Amino acid sequence: MATSAGGGDKYRSYLSEEELKTTKWNSGPPNYDVVNKLFEEGRTKIWPVGSLEERVQNLVKTWEMELVHKANPDDYKTVDAKKLIIGINGKKYYTLEDVGKVGGGYNLFFQSSLPPQFRVYDPDEETYTSSQEAFKTVFPRGFALEILQVYSGPPVICYKFRHWGYLEGPFKEHPPTGELVEFFGMATFELDEDSKVVRAEFFFDRGELLAGLIKNKKSDESTTTTPSACPFLA
Repeated sequence: MATSAGGGDKYRSYLSEEELKTTKWNSGPPNYDVVNKLFEEGRTKIWPVGSLEERVQNLVKTWEMELVHKANPDDYKTVDAKKLIIGINGKKYYTLEDVGKVGGGYNLFFQSSLPPQFRVYDPDEETYTSSQEAFKTVFPRGFALEILQVYSGPPVICYKFRHWGYLEGPFKEHPPTGELVEFFGMATFELDEDSKVVRAEFFFDRGELLAGLIKNKKSDESTTTTPSACPFLA
């Protein structure tokens, strides 16, 4: 398990100037300056440097960065790319190859058994690019992550997490509210003898996040009221 962020980011490893140049990225090297600011302003925990909680938080942030942004699994440093299995709510399990097929991180975590006509967000209709653009639009200041509690250390790490952002952009024609949107969950990381993640399981309610994104009606659902001559009927 990585013990420090190192490189060019305070909270994520493997983002040194050299690594930014030599790594193959999905859509260019990531920059976390904006979301790091949101994280520092909105986090509820400040873990001591070198503590288990801080190391787990850095690991999770780095893992998430690699999953979302790195195009070549051979460039992954936090996982064994050939062995990694990712489980969602104890129901579906994916390899890294599967993650690529469904269109990356957002589409992976929003997999749903609902019929398409009832899906607020349909991962079957989204690509890696469209999913990234959708959530960059929704959360222009980023979607921050913090670790709230670590229940066990390696080789099987169990932790509680919080994700949050401010709904300052439209989501699927639903106007923004400017409000805080957050959701909570639990996860486990199983590490091998080389401290590489070989199994990750996440447990959360995707509806907790999606509900916050659709609080305002769609633009075409809004109604216009004609003023009445009588103030009591207006």
